[in-house]
Amino acid sequence: MVSLPEELRAREAAARQRVEELQAEAAELALRLERAREDLSRLEITRETVTEVLAELSASGTDAELDVPTEHMSGHEETSAPHGVGVMVVPPWREGLVTAVLPDVYRDIVEVIADAPGPLQAKQIVPRIGLPTTTGKIEGTRGKLKRLVERGWLDEDAPGRFGLARRGPGADRANSR
Repeated sequence: MVSLPEELRAREAAARQRVEELQAEAAELALRLERAREDLSRLEITRETVTEVLAELSASGTDAELDVPTEHMSGHEETSAPHGVGVMVVPPWREGLVTAVLPDVYRDIVEVIADAPGPLQAKQIVPRIGLPTTTGKIEGTRGKLKRLVERGWLDEDAPGRFGLARRGPGADRANSR
């Protein structure tokens, strides 16, 4: 039979061991937290620097829209434009620019609209690009549609109804801006 003081010493030793294990875990987590904070700091500084540079370039009248290789502008490659903070990921449409320069989700939206017999609403596009038809996804897609209209890729013929942009001489542009 075990005496009470021996049982308490055994429990105390087990508790001490658990405390030491948790302290080791806490030290490891503190190290990981510090690394994550350093990564976050570098990313914040990078974003701020890029934003400043783009603002300066924009103010000086330099074309700082998006550095896309020329083969993307005339070819039919399936690679998308580079993504990143401070970069205009949806470039304004211009002659010779193909949908391959658009980020994947924007390219999918333009392709769905191109395949449709007429203008579509955001709620009709969402399931066709593989998203659930929740209010958040519909509103997010509507924002992307508006951006595509602003950049000349699409037209909004009637409020909330989007189609491909009409181009060429005599094209009656009805973009919402």
